[in-house]
Amino acid sequence: MSLTLDFIAPVAAPSADRVTLFADVILPLPLPRLYTYRVPYELNDNVVIGGRVIVQFGAKKTLSCIVAAVHETAPKEYQAKYILEFIDDAPVVTQAQLKLFRWMADYYMCTIGEVINAALPSALKLSSESRIQLHPGFSREENEYPLSTQETLIVDALGVVEDGKALTFTEVGDLLGITSFHKVIKSLMHKDVIFLFEHTADKYAPKVVKKVRLAHHFVSEASLEQLFEQLTSKPKQLDVLMKYLQRVPVYQNEHSNQTGIEKAYLASSPHLSASAVNTLIKNGVLEQFDQIVSRFPVENEGAIHMPFSLSEAQTKARDEIMAHFGEKEIVLLHGVTGAGKTEIYIDLIRKAMDGGGQVLYLLPEIALTAQIVTRLMRVFGSRLGVYHSKFSDNERVEVWNGVLSGRFQVVVGVRSAVFLPFDNLSLIIVDEEHESSYKQYDPAPRYNAREVALMMANFQGAKTLLGSATPAVETYYQAKQGRYGLVSLTKRFGEAGMPEIELVDTRKAREQKTMHNHFTADLLGEVERTLGRKEQVILFQNRRGYAPVVACQDCGWIPKCTNCAVSLSYHKHSHELRCHYCGYHDSMVSKCPACGSRAVKTQGFGTEKIEDDLKIMLPQANIQRMDLDTTRAKNSYQQIIADFEKQATNVLVGTQMVTKGLDFANVSLVGIINADSIIHYPDFRAHERAYQMFVQVSGRAGRKGKKGKVIIQTADPTQVIFDKVIRNDYIEFYNYEIVQRHEHGYPPFMRVIKMTVKHIDQNVGEAAAILLTQELVDRLGRAAVLGPEAPYIFRIRNFYLQEITIKLDRAHTVLKQAKQMICEAMDVVKDHKEFKQVRLVADVDPM
Repeated sequence: MSLTLDFIAPVAAPSADRVTLFADVILPLPLPRLYTYRVPYELNDNVVIGGRVIVQFGAKKTLSCIVAAVHETAPKEYQAKYILEFIDDAPVVTQAQLKLFRWMADYYMCTIGEVINAALPSALKLSSESRIQLHPGFSREENEYPLSTQETLIVDALGVVEDGKALTFTEVGDLLGITSFHKVIKSLMHKDVIFLFEHTADKYAPKVVKKVRLAHHFVSEASLEQLFEQLTSKPKQLDVLMKYLQRVPVYQNEHSNQTGIEKAYLASSPHLSASAVNTLIKNGVLEQFDQIVSRFPVENEGAIHMPFSLSEAQTKARDEIMAHFGEKEIVLLHGVTGAGKTEIYIDLIRKAMDGGGQVLYLLPEIALTAQIVTRLMRVFGSRLGVYHSKFSDNERVEVWNGVLSGRFQVVVGVRSAVFLPFDNLSLIIVDEEHESSYKQYDPAPRYNAREVALMMANFQGAKTLLGSATPAVETYYQAKQGRYGLVSLTKRFGEAGMPEIELVDTRKAREQKTMHNHFTADLLGEVERTLGRKEQVILFQNRRGYAPVVACQDCGWIPKCTNCAVSLSYHKHSHELRCHYCGYHDSMVSKCPACGSRAVKTQGFGTEKIEDDLKIMLPQANIQRMDLDTTRAKNSYQQIIADFEKQATNVLVGTQMVTKGLDFANVSLVGIINADSIIHYPDFRAHERAYQMFVQVSGRAGRKGKKGKVIIQTADPTQVIFDKVIRNDYIEFYNYEIVQRHEHGYPPFMRVIKMTVKHIDQNVGEAAAILLTQELVDRLGRAAVLGPEAPYIFRIRNFYLQEITIKLDRAHTVLKQAKQMICEAMDVVKDHKEFKQVRLVADVDPM
């Protein structure tokens, strides 16, 4: 649909005192500059910085964008178009956010449009292809707002709620026969008739609670007495009725019956019969109805303000943190696994909230939010918001608006939570600050949420607490240099001690033929003894799927991805071969397509195979798996964790998801199946990641007074890193690693920017990479530029890759000048006709 601007063209000459305003807007597109649009005279008072407006971009596209500035200067390069519609009369993006977004665009070498696109939930980004759907709570009969003719047309076209039919904005414009229809949509949204979504996956699925209430003809004293007499011979039904009347005082207030109570409360209450509840509904005594509720508590229900006290060690650490905050903006809390860092966080959050400030609590994984949110909700109730990608788009908007309105004073979230519209931040907590999950890899902005949080706190005058048992080398270096405060917790909370760590040599076990599939006799025997004591086990293998490689035993053929330079992994559950980079999948082969042999076998093992083998070897155990394949569904994390907490699961097999801060009281054994695959990786951070992963997963054992044990299977027990893991000696590990970083010129002593050149033609990509390298060398010097070279996986999604590594001095001025030179070099490459389709990606501070 093409939108014209005729409908708002001025019809009269402007008066002398009338001001012509222009607005610079941020379009959610990768554009290097802001675009300027003209504000219609009659709407001069409506424009707000940070509010959304609808504009026409190009010949046919309409988009919502954010107003970044308002002024009286017309653009010289083009004729400014008029703004079509004003969506908001108050900012949805704060001034503090705009400042942060500009910094992100500059620091991470992307456009502010890309930052806005990543920051805003889809329901806040409207375009000609946005969709509308009837709100599940809408009823024509019960609708309290009158509908205009145009609104009625839209509602008729959408049908009934049950159909779930949707219309695009384009179709709405065609239906009404007008170009200015956004006010009609806005009105319908205000009346709760429709809601917006961007993609089919974003369709709104409201939280519906089944409730019951007493039938209206029984809501009187005489009728109730008669009902009691009728139920005298039915004690179970009478018990249900009495329980209802205890919770809903219909004698004192007849209107209280309208809201009723949740059916689950009656059906699951002790000493009450669920079948009796259903019988009362069937007989018309109780009425069952559905109610749409917020996914977040509106009242302080769930907030249990129990006495909260810290141990002596925790109190000392808390006091040290507060003392450091008096002098420094950032403090690192280095506490061993199980030291009780979360309790310190809660105490600090309380203090910040009592002072009227907002708090952002960042976690690296959604898996962690499920467990920690339950604990925090008991303390903070409805003041707590949760923000992560497993929420629907409309749920994320609910949190966004809750932060804007002040409803949520504290938010727990993963890396995308740094985009929320805080404007009164008092404290930011970055838990497990070392985690690579805080880094966004694709698409732009390729930001690290930890670094963004530090800048966010700087802009808003907030304090930042970084917490970890295994801090990033760069973070600990800053603390040792005195730039950050440093507080240490060296002992576990309560009576819990550090787990015993044992190395088992898989090479010897294979020579002695004592391996059972991928388990040494030591590990398997310890698993059996642990289960015999009714205790739980976590097994860690950092590769999902059933087998990473399938190969013909006769000719050596291996199935490869058609889009990437990797072999396909076999997934037994779906009986298919799958690429873990692009998602390509194919059916499993029984015969080699190269030589015709049927000797096609799997090699290696992933979490799925470990789970499968254990079910055969330990038929009495309840085994569950936690990896990307089993946690795709929205509430799958919570369910797996809940089952393990309730001990419905004995053994949890998982990838790195199980290493991150989970707290289970009954786990006394942790097994690391294949430690070598983590250590031997071509990256300067390989040893750091291996140490962090081993210590973190080991820390899941023996957290509540039970003596924990960790068994690490390795073919090379002499590796230096194992000695440091066994002794849990982070300081020694850091001292060793920092020397290596200094000698080879890596962070924290140098800044690194990784350039990636992508093209579907390998030769074109290589030629572009060579040209880019030469341009960079001319500007930055040979010593600063390494490459180009093809990465270990040189083709992904049909694009051949070349990488160039740039090392720079940490000085701010050097970095700023270098980025400008890098952009100039990229422009030179893009100006070559043969390289027009080449993709150039800059990743600042890669991980």
